Amino acid sequence: MESSVIRKRFLVFFEKRGHAVVPSASLVPTDDPSVLFTTAGMQPLVPFLMGEPHPKGKRIVNVQKCVRTQDIEEVGDKTHDTFFEMLGNWSLGDYFKEDAITWSYEFLISKDEGLGLDPKRLYITCFEGDEDAPRDIESFEIWKKVGIPENRIYFFGKKENWWSPGDNGPCGPDSEMFYDVTGTLGDIEKDGFIEADNKQQIVEIWNDVFMEYEKKDGKVIGKLKQQNVDTGAGLERLAMVMQDTDNVFDTDLFQPLMKTISEHSRASDVRAERIVADHIRTATFIIADGVTPSNTDRGYILRRLIRRAVRYADVLGIEAGTLPVLARTVIGQYKDVYGNFEQQEGVIVREIEDEEQKFRKTLDRGMKEFKKIAQNNISGADAFILFSTYGFPLELTVELALEKGISVDEEGFQAEMKKHQEQSRAGGEQKFKGGLADTSEMSVKYHTATHLLHQALRDVLGNHVQQKGSNITPERLRFDFSFDRKLSDEERKQVEDAVNERIEDSLSVSYEDVPLEEAKNRGAIGLFEEQYGDTVRVYKIGDPSTGSGQVYSLELCGGPHVKNTSELGHFTIKKEEAVAAGTRRIKAVLK
Repeated sequence: MESSVIRKRFLVFFEKRGHAVVPSASLVPTDDPSVLFTTAGMQPLVPFLMGEPHPKGKRIVNVQKCVRTQDIEEVGDKTHDTFFEMLGNWSLGDYFKEDAITWSYEFLISKDEGLGLDPKRLYITCFEGDEDAPRDIESFEIWKKVGIPENRIYFFGKKENWWSPGDNGPCGPDSEMFYDVTGTLGDIEKDGFIEADNKQQIVEIWNDVFMEYEKKDGKVIGKLKQQNVDTGAGLERLAMVMQDTDNVFDTDLFQPLMKTISEHSRASDVRAERIVADHIRTATFIIADGVTPSNTDRGYILRRLIRRAVRYADVLGIEAGTLPVLARTVIGQYKDVYGNFEQQEGVIVREIEDEEQKFRKTLDRGMKEFKKIAQNNISGADAFILFSTYGFPLELTVELALEKGISVDEEGFQAEMKKHQEQSRAGGEQKFKGGLADTSEMSVKYHTATHLLHQALRDVLGNHVQQKGSNITPERLRFDFSFDRKLSDEERKQVEDAVNERIEDSLSVSYEDVPLEEAKNRGAIGLFEEQYGDTVRVYKIGDPSTGSGQVYSLELCGGPHVKNTSELGHFTIKKEEAVAAGTRRIKAVLK
């Protein structure tokens, strides 16, 4: 079954069961509601999981673009990839475990409507319970009722069977479905299941998350006001199972690209081929959604992916300057699925081409650095510097060291890598705190204030000003906007005064769900039309019908917001600075 058929069958299956089909959100999270990229289907939906009504209703289904880079070093094996498509069906305060599990099972095994998988090759895991939530006996019993033998249902703790996006937001136990890709395992005990998972003889193909709890500052504080279902099925892994292969790179999602790589290679190395394919595919998707290579945040991740692709292209003997050819293969494959690919083709090719040229200069400097430190055995710290600063994978450093008859402290390198990953993970969780997943009183106030700030900037500087991103914590707001010079002291004061005047005017804040075209005709501004499809939520600040005067701000947004601007307090700009060419940043506080 081709991947395009899997996508279509999934959407149609749940549409028939009352779910509204919504398009994928961007890989760049709106208002930084989570980590650097959209890593799961739930991220764009946090406000609705927390109780805000969705314009499309309580049942929705989508195919969400996702990027996860925490396992980048694992890419090259059978199942790890940095970009993937997540199929998801959602209940926002509607159905719960019974329907979610039943429909998951039906779609997996139904030959008429679903995938027609062999139920005898399925294994299930459930949450074993702890101080935050009880053992999930309910899911266990439902799985038995649909036909899964009791000895194929295993209980695990939070590490395996609890979904949480970070330190704050909706969370809950999950039930995961695994499939035997060998077709030979049969009934296995829990230890055998764990061993088969480690050997990649079984793969996780579906996950039902039962979001009924809320986490704040890393602790589960109680239940949400509604029970939600968040399911996820990775298209790449489903394609692997449906196309009878034991790895994602032999599926039709990767084969056109793998073929192009092979045609341009002078050497054969399966792992290197997979790394180049994965990284170029991911880089193409990231650039298509507006990210460019840089030394910080998303741009740094993109830069790292392209540079690793360059390094492994060299291992394969691929001629310099070939990466754009590979990117065009990805564009050709996905342009009918994601409309922005064809529009952004020139940008994608140029960015990858430019980054490859820059890295080749860095490689030269890296070789000079290697020669300096390779007078003796190479420490873990030095090996990590070669990796992090010059893009040398550990295996390259080891290979070069062997040629010189010296050794590399690989354990020391792994210790440095672990330290780096812990710091990165902490930074990612902090970013989650900064977004809409944190629905604390101050964060909601700051989020509302960004609407006033956005309009004030347009009033003072001109309507060409557009929001480029924001980050919100309970302590401050950060707002990025398009503008090509520093604000004068007078302009900065005018913007600040305009926001405070609107606060003093006690303007009402309300929203309305309207067709996208109607929102455009009304003059609403916003960055994420893709996220909600034909129907969008428009937040209005200032409502003539309530005696608040004319409408001041009209903006597409998912919420949440305060009810009246008088709740915000006094607005003060603390800093205004450049963050990139043509992009400025304001940091401000409410007192």
